[in-house]
Order: sequence, then C-alpha cells, then structure tokens
Amino acid sequence: MASKSLFVFFLPLVLSPFFSGCAEAQGGLRVGYYSQTCPKAEAIINAEMRKIIKYAPSLGGPLLRLHFHDCFVRGCDASVLLNSANGQAAEKDGIPNQSLGGYGVIDVVKVKLEKACPGVVSCADILALVARDVVALSKGPYWQVPTGRRDGTVSIASEAFQLPRPTDGISQLIQNFAGKGLSVQDLVVLSGAHTIGVSHCSSFSSRIYGSDPSIDPKYAATLRMKCKPKDLTTLVQMDPGSVTTFDTGYYKQVSGNRGLLNSDAALLQNPQTKAYVLRQSTGSASQFFKDFGDSMVKMGNIGVLTGAAGQIRKKCFAVN
Repeated sequence: MASKSLFVFFLPLVLSPFFSGCAEAQGGLRVGYYSQTCPKAEAIINAEMRKIIKYAPSLGGPLLRLHFHDCFVRGCDASVLLNSANGQAAEKDGIPNQSLGGYGVIDVVKVKLEKACPGVVSCADILALVARDVVALSKGPYWQVPTGRRDGTVSIASEAFQLPRPTDGISQLIQNFAGKGLSVQDLVVLSGAHTIGVSHCSSFSSRIYGSDPSIDPKYAATLRMKCKPKDLTTLVQMDPGSVTTFDTGYYKQVSGNRGLLNSDAALLQNPQTKAYVLRQSTGSASQFFKDFGDSMVKMGNIGVLTGAAGQIRKKCFAVN
C-alpha cells in the first residue's frame, strides 16, 4: 500500500518497563533459538538498533513496517527483502511496497551477524527482532520474540496486493486479518503501530478533498494546507507530535475522528474495535503495550518456514 504504515520489533532494555510475549509459539519457533548456535545474535541486533534510533529515530516506523509487510505476503519469510531478479519483479517492487524503506539497515545487521555466526541467523528472524527492538527503543513495549524462522526463496510483486489498503473499510480489514489467522482484537491492536508512522498525502487525499463525514472538518482543513490535490511526495505524521514515540496517541487521534487513513477511521465502525480505541484513548498504555507484544508474536508466526524448509540467506536481498 502507498502509506508508510502498517497498511502502510539481547541486552536488557531500560526504556520500557513493560514485558510481553509467550515463551514459545506454534510452528516450531521458540524463544532463545540461537542461544547455542549464535548466542550474541540478539545483542548484535539490539546494538545496531540503538545506534539507528539514536541518530535516525524516524526509521523506527519504516523498520517496524517491514516486518508487517513481510508477514502479510507469503508469511514471515523475508520475501519482502528480495530484489527483483531474472525478469521476475519482487514484492518490494510491487506498487503497495514502493514506499517501504530501511532495507539498508537490515543489510548492515545481516553483515554483522554473518561475521559473528556465518549461515545461522535468518533474515526473517532479523526482521522480527528489529521490529521488536525499534518499538522498545521508541519508548514502547518489549516482548520476547520466538525465533527459528527460515527464509523463503520466492518473491512476486503482484502478491503485494494481498496487503491491507489504506482505503479499506472495517469489513475488508477484518476479512484480510482473519485470512492470516489474526483476530479483530489483533487488527485494532496492530493498527496502534501507526503511532510511529507517516503516510503519503495520496493515501488519504480523497478523504480531505471529498465529503467524508468520518473526519473532523478542522483536521481535514489542516491536512489540506499540507497536502495539495494530486500530491504524491509529501509525508504527514499519523500521530502528530508523537511520530518517534510509541504510545497511545494514535487511539486519541482516532477517537476524535482524526484518524488519517480510511482504515484508521474504520476502527470506529465496529463495536469491538471502537470499544478498544475508546479505552486506549483515555487509559494508561500498559494494557496496549501488553496486547501489542502478544499480537506481534501471533503475527510473527504467520506462514513461517522452519526445519528443512527454505534456507538461511547469506544476503537478505538475494537467494543463495
């Protein structure tokens, strides 16, 4: 999708007191998978993410988004990282993924892991661990990430259209998430990732230049000052003033009819998602943080390759 959002994750972290995640997930994944084969893997990834978030905190959103976009197409197999090759356009070149970023960060992490433990840590696990770390380093929750994923060898651009779209309504969103084994609760919880996201004007232009009653007129007027008709380049914060801090500000925005995308506003059109939005818009962040870690573990288990399936890519952008 066009927006830099969901529709559009070692060493102990001290930025958040919240801890979430189960000890073991289904599909052959487990916490501490690399404890014997590459015991410093998570520490290496965390050290790199600390550097990145310190000097480029705005990369938190794009790096988190990579994991979402990977898992929603072919499962969490790092297929989103593969370059187009042999005349076959890859996922990253599909229209919904053309605004993705952060690939260079993943490549740097992979080089360091290959130096420490050649051929051991998968690119799919790197995405999951990076996503966790950038959330925690953005003052969000920390959760244990079950690992043991292997990398896929197929990436097809047209399959990127399986991703949720910024224009989707609540029924489409629920159906899309259900198709991946994710619940209505997971939908509203994972949408909270938009607290550190930005979006292109083109993803919501029809809302602010149409007669959409689901958006606050004053907010729409403010957005029209930033986004001219047919603007394809300007980026707008999804949670204004909190773009690098993982918090519940997103739910405050949505509850006040200031959700940026139609898919954000749609959360008020279902009793369960609306109730969650309203609770998180006024309460403490602790429940959301726990829920987010739980839903991320669940999402990170979609279609994983384990055992002898797939491979451990030496370079994340190409098959071995």
